[in-house]
Amino acid sequence: MTRIAAFLCTLLTAGLAQPLQAEVERRALNDGNLILEDIPAIPQTIVDDLNRYQNVRSAGFLDWTADGESLYVSTRFGEVEQIHRVDMPGGARHQLTFFEEPVSQVSRQPEGSHLVFAMDAGGNEFSQLFVFDPVLSRSRMITDGESRNGAVVWARDGERIAFQSTRRNGASNDVWMMPLQEPEEARLVLAAPDGTWWGPVDFDEAGERLLILNYVSITDSRIHLLDLESGDTTLLAGGDGDLSSNWPLGFDHAGEGYWFITDRDGEFRQLAWQPLEAGAEPVIVTADIPWDVEGMAFSKDRRRAVFAVNEDGLSRLYLLDPASREYRAVSGIPTGLVGSVGFSPDGSRLAMTLNTPQTPSDTFVLALREDPLAHSELTRWTHSEVGGLDTDTFVEPELVRFESFDGLSVPAWLYKPEGDGPFPVVVSIHGGPESQARPAFSSTYQMWLAKLGVAVVVPNVRGSAGYGKSYLAMDNAYKREDSVRDIGALLDWIGTRPDLDADRVAVFGGSYGGYMVLASAVHYSERLKAAVDIVGISSFVTFLENTEDYRRDLRRAEYGDERDPEMRAHLEKISPLNNVEKIAVPMLVVQGENDPRVPVTEAEQIVEALREKGETVWYMNALNEGHGYRRKENRDVYQQAVVLFLRRHLLDQD
Repeated sequence: MTRIAAFLCTLLTAGLAQPLQAEVERRALNDGNLILEDIPAIPQTIVDDLNRYQNVRSAGFLDWTADGESLYVSTRFGEVEQIHRVDMPGGARHQLTFFEEPVSQVSRQPEGSHLVFAMDAGGNEFSQLFVFDPVLSRSRMITDGESRNGAVVWARDGERIAFQSTRRNGASNDVWMMPLQEPEEARLVLAAPDGTWWGPVDFDEAGERLLILNYVSITDSRIHLLDLESGDTTLLAGGDGDLSSNWPLGFDHAGEGYWFITDRDGEFRQLAWQPLEAGAEPVIVTADIPWDVEGMAFSKDRRRAVFAVNEDGLSRLYLLDPASREYRAVSGIPTGLVGSVGFSPDGSRLAMTLNTPQTPSDTFVLALREDPLAHSELTRWTHSEVGGLDTDTFVEPELVRFESFDGLSVPAWLYKPEGDGPFPVVVSIHGGPESQARPAFSSTYQMWLAKLGVAVVVPNVRGSAGYGKSYLAMDNAYKREDSVRDIGALLDWIGTRPDLDADRVAVFGGSYGGYMVLASAVHYSERLKAAVDIVGISSFVTFLENTEDYRRDLRRAEYGDERDPEMRAHLEKISPLNNVEKIAVPMLVVQGENDPRVPVTEAEQIVEALREKGETVWYMNALNEGHGYRRKENRDVYQQAVVLFLRRHLLDQD
């Protein structure tokens, strides 16, 4: 008997026999920063096929210049997004920052020209704040280089900023204040009393008070008023047994009240105004709009305002007269999604980011009239490159609904190629879970439709935002797997469609959507051909124990507290890692080494378990990325690997 045969015999005798794990084929790309395990070499034909789809850019609005003549936008000419200036409609984008990391959270100094922005390292999300002088093209870091910082709010005179920081102990989400010219004088103004999120929203005109948001969970957020001299806080909305979502927007013109969004009196988040007094009752302004108000922006003098509403996934923009509280929908806006908005310094124009299924995010400017509810023409300022593609041929999704196991109507967006089918299907599941799939521009989906001939279904399973607070709470705690059962109902629905091929279905998702992919593989492997898990949760217990300290209590509010024995047992029961024996579908796992939200260990442990079981699993880990891939060179390889994986395992093509 050979030594190998004797070894196998010993294992069998001991009752420990299991498939021998093949040696992992490992290679590194992108200067050693992208590690691929058991992923075949990408054929040049795929690289060439996808090239144009991977060279799509966007140009999102950031802010106006101090003179109101130009705009700052975020776009990518190299590997990552940077700050650019545009001086006229259709004008060139002048790059201002040249960092190796993407720049975010950009805002201009009131009464001045300096910009403050945030930047992290390698996707670790421990962002530092920087001040940038656009005249001298110089920047300097103004935070400590160690803590996590963001949510910058300027005092109206431009001399100070308030911001959220974990500087005190590395875990608490506190509020700090800093003189712009003396960052060493930064001081703590509100110490978070718990593990929830506390952050500044708006200074009053005198700079003596701050509106504060305390975010506990997606269904529980509170508004406080902070007196900066005394340090006293006053609860204005939420809390004290009032389980509601309340989001402060800003003080009114007179400083006598404030604007906010609340779902206190209904299913949806409505725009409201309330006096600055504890116990005051809100005045609901948008009671006749049965959808969520998403955000609001004010002119410098606060005599004009604009807000956006999420109507079944699409955006509708409204101009508001804060004095009369009257509002009117903006006409002539392309049907799609509205991103960041901002008034010019003189209040005569409104810049915004617009995105449609056929156009990437670009910056537009709306001319306003003297009447605060009136406007004139919309002008496009940027025309982002689309790799030479004819985006007029891009597929616009259809809004469909399917019935789940308990009769719940679940909305989804359906993208289909030309022809009659039946088409193979990729089910793309959003993350969050408190998020919403919306019909945004997606070169990825269009690439799959054109190059793979697949249909794409993007469901908003229970627990998704945008459909009322009852829908949002339907997957909480012990109801977690009800959202997975929605995917089972979707597979049933696909089987009723002659244009869709129920025998060729793949699931795809990131973050919480990655958990949904793994859970779908646990419950429905026999109905799936392939699964792509991107930065997904494989075990709720290890996820909650290992996610960064500053966000652990925030996630416990959604998923449950793993320290409670009963809840821990439930989380262990539903975690894919503990049900890996039920997974029998080829899997592609994609991860970032520096992910602070879903640690790399979540990917490593599911990959190891699948390999021990003898399943086909491809694994990709970027050493210079976090929760998703932001660098073009990494994103390109990832997208190419997904296409190769789907060709092999969904379409059975070599």
